Amino acid sequence: MNKKAMYNLTYGLFVLTANLDGKDNGCIINTAGQVTSEPNRISIAVNKANYTHDIIQKTGIFNVSIISEAASFDLFKRFGFQSGKDADKFEGLEGWGRAENGVAYIAIGTNAYISAKVVSSQDLGTHTLFIAEVTDMEVLSSVPSTTYAYYQEHIKPKPQAADTSQSGKTVWRCTVCGYEYEGEELPADFICPLCKHPASDFEKVVK
Repeated sequence: MNKKAMYNLTYGLFVLTANLDGKDNGCIINTAGQVTSEPNRISIAVNKANYTHDIIQKTGIFNVSIISEAASFDLFKRFGFQSGKDADKFEGLEGWGRAENGVAYIAIGTNAYISAKVVSSQDLGTHTLFIAEVTDMEVLSSVPSTTYAYYQEHIKPKPQAADTSQSGKTVWRCTVCGYEYEGEELPADFICPLCKHPASDFEKVVK
């Protein structure tokens, strides 16, 4: 079985935001879509390791900002490579607003946002699937939505060349964010501490 076949599925990229007790937080997700038109409902799948997941479970309210091709890598670093448990992801951030539901949305590097209220959820193991009713939405720009493939090719920095001064060192590099784990073997249950992707998204690199 070639697990890389999963890479050929098409994904969008989104900033999922929520608010708990006046504190804004957000994370990057790649699974969001409309599931019904009457009533207008969307689904999102959120990794349980994300603090945003916990907030949505408690409040049932969130916004999805749709990332466009105009987004910079800084947007992904801010919302994808650090945890809201340890950092204020909105500190110093420009280009965001607050929707009628009281939750922040991202206005730079995005082309629209959708506000929603959870109506049901399903435990999927590593993730929770939330089904939510759309309560508000706005178009912010006409720039096309970015895809996971576009992010990999045009937004994500290319990996730096291996350091040959220490030949023979084995590392496992995350193909999503570039995080490196040093060791001969990568644990099967390893989760990237930055982007929360599993061991199957790591590649072996000998430096």
